[in-house]
Amino acid sequence: MKVLTLDDFDLKGKTVFLRVDMNCPIDSNTMEISGTKRIEEAIETIKALDQSKLVIASHQGRVGNDDYTGMDKHVKVLEKLLNKKIKYVEDVIGQSAQNEIKNLQNGEILLLDNLRLCAEENYEFSPDDASNTIMVKRLAHLFDLCVLDSFPSAHRSHPSIVGFPHVLPACAGRIVEREVRNLDEIMTVAKAPHVIVLGGSKVPDRLEAIKMLIKTGRADHVLLTGLIGNVFMRAQARVKYPLGIKREDEVVAKAHALIGEYPDVFTTPVDVAIDKDGQRVDMDVRDLQTGDKIYDLGPKTIDHYSKIIASAGTVFISGPAGFFEKKDFSLGTRGLLNAVANSMATSLVSGGHLTTALKEQGLEEKINHISTAGGALVLYLTGEKLPMIKALESAASKHKSD
Repeated sequence: MKVLTLDDFDLKGKTVFLRVDMNCPIDSNTMEISGTKRIEEAIETIKALDQSKLVIASHQGRVGNDDYTGMDKHVKVLEKLLNKKIKYVEDVIGQSAQNEIKNLQNGEILLLDNLRLCAEENYEFSPDDASNTIMVKRLAHLFDLCVLDSFPSAHRSHPSIVGFPHVLPACAGRIVEREVRNLDEIMTVAKAPHVIVLGGSKVPDRLEAIKMLIKTGRADHVLLTGLIGNVFMRAQARVKYPLGIKREDEVVAKAHALIGEYPDVFTTPVDVAIDKDGQRVDMDVRDLQTGDKIYDLGPKTIDHYSKIIASAGTVFISGPAGFFEKKDFSLGTRGLLNAVANSMATSLVSGGHLTTALKEQGLEEKINHISTAGGALVLYLTGEKLPMIKALESAASKHKSD
């Protein structure tokens, strides 16, 4: 590996900045955390730093979204998982945060508030510019080491990800170390045909990723599900009414252009499930009426997609096929995961939703690699060097030359 790990440093007594990704799903009605998977994943690295003065930092949600909130709920989950008291400060870069960092003792842990409360963390920078942000200038001198363990955010060049390692010794945490090692091994044995199964709701990010995957030979077949599938059906004029999503005209136009450029690559659903008075109703896509909300794949599509997956050399699935949290609308997600797990292909599954669904079905042992990331993993598969990995490699080079 070209990056340093925790094993390359004497951690005892050091003040450590640990960037994790504890961005959890939030129930918009209660504002409570509805899934703790991301916090659980961070525990391994936190425990490895138990002799340090540890400062944990993460973002939560996006400004303006329902899941944009403070980290006060997260600290309670951390305390339960670690069975120890965690300090928490409703501050990121102010005097309160700085004082708490300075006063930490060996073995103590401090959780900072949502990094995105600091405006700079909502933008992307070059490493040079990131290191000159107020966030890095105010905090970096308080730390001996920066540990990056937020692989789901590895494709973002935020100050907390590329700024601190530009001015501090830096290494990968256990998640990032494992992800990079496993993915590098998988990419050396990946073979065609490459089948990509994409769902989820982050449509603009997905559109860019799809094009890159096709161009780099990592997507011979793209099977579309979830909201991204609905967008492509709208671009095909198979869904004839507005979907009611942000930037709809723009994303539908991009999907239409991709279909025109790569007509033989994409497969969209032939039947879907809608919610009718609280009940699942399966129907042909041609029978959809204005206002029908698509909640899942239909049985014919699940069967058709499963047959394509069975013939794959490498299969990558990211994002649920629908509202899998509702039992009646989990058939698509469960069916496709079952097809991936039982195929002979080299298999990669990404994102927290699918990881949860895999666990529920007891299929984890049948998958070659389960990644914590979504968008970051897609970009990694295209061969693009992620900002976090670049930052870690640069920090490793500096460390070895010192």
